[in-house]
Amino acid sequence: MTQVREEQGYYGEFGGSFVPPALQGVLDGLAETFEAYREDPEFNEEFKACLREFVGRETPLTYAPQLTEAYGGAKLYLKREDLTHTGAHKINNAVGQALLAKKTGAHRVIAETGAGQHGVATATACAMLGMECIIYMGRLDMERQALNVFRMELLGADVVPVDRGQGRLKDAVDAALEDLVKNYETTFYLLGSAVGPYPFPAMVKHFQSVISEESKQQLHEREGKLPDAVIAVTGGGSNAIGAFAHYIDEPGVRLIGAEPEEAATLTHGVPAEIHGFKCLVLQDENGEPAPTYSIAAGLDYPGIGPEHSYLKMSGRAEYDTVSKQEVMDAFQLLSRTEGIIPALESAHAVALAKRIAPQYDRDASIIINISGRGDKDVQQVYEMFKEA
Repeated sequence: MTQVREEQGYYGEFGGSFVPPALQGVLDGLAETFEAYREDPEFNEEFKACLREFVGRETPLTYAPQLTEAYGGAKLYLKREDLTHTGAHKINNAVGQALLAKKTGAHRVIAETGAGQHGVATATACAMLGMECIIYMGRLDMERQALNVFRMELLGADVVPVDRGQGRLKDAVDAALEDLVKNYETTFYLLGSAVGPYPFPAMVKHFQSVISEESKQQLHEREGKLPDAVIAVTGGGSNAIGAFAHYIDEPGVRLIGAEPEEAATLTHGVPAEIHGFKCLVLQDENGEPAPTYSIAAGLDYPGIGPEHSYLKMSGRAEYDTVSKQEVMDAFQLLSRTEGIIPALESAHAVALAKRIAPQYDRDASIIINISGRGDKDVQQVYEMFKEA
């Protein structure tokens, strides 16, 4: 992995920062702040205290005996990000960046959200720290995730609908970046996915790496060894890069990402620039970002984090698609066998585990990252079952 130049914002050919000069100045200042505080003992102690006392970490690593029996092969462990405060991994990064925003002197925080979980997490962190919060969300996603919209508003956030384009995550990112360019002197953009120009991917990875830091220690305590594989869903890539981070330099651990067939960026994407950075991108015949769809609102971004793009092209990680039906089956199976209702996003990782687990015997161990709980999706799934 010697080609990774994270401190410069590059992962092989991917990453970088391709933005207007005014915005580049803001990002340069943010990068300096991040680099100054990422190893600062006082800042890290404050962050860890928030994770412990507010977020509820560490989250359990739960052995899933019934799911293991149903799939056959390796023992399956679930990393329970669904048990964090607000119900998803997004809160880890939201708290970290919100603390960083305080250090920059910003009093106004903006964010984008697709499934709504990052919006809820950002609104939660801002409420905790007494900061103004504006969330941009595609109109279609607001309709699909009405409960999360209400939660954000209840937490004091101003949720701004985005009607342009498809009214989805990409369009919300566009709107948030435009806001930042106009209001950069007073505004901190709390980006939720491991995407965007440097330093955003590095920041998100840093704050989300607590997932793999914990799971590595937890499985060692249970099994006395590393996992044979780690499986996580990829959308923008934040939960997956957090789940992979402490295993990237462990070549014996397979890193496996699941993505929806309808938005298979890592499977069918090509190197291109989007939102100020270079990554694998799904493009249409005109070379523009292609329209995408997923039953999970957080997975329809036409790009992907630059480090995931590098991990894919270098062969360090592997990525595969799962169908809508496979996801729905996994959603029901985990609920019925283990009493855990996963987010539709997380169900993609559970679905892919069905193919991976039988490749091993029972002496092997696989960690599935359950990135969030399914409360937000139950009404949507109910309607889908009614239509079936």
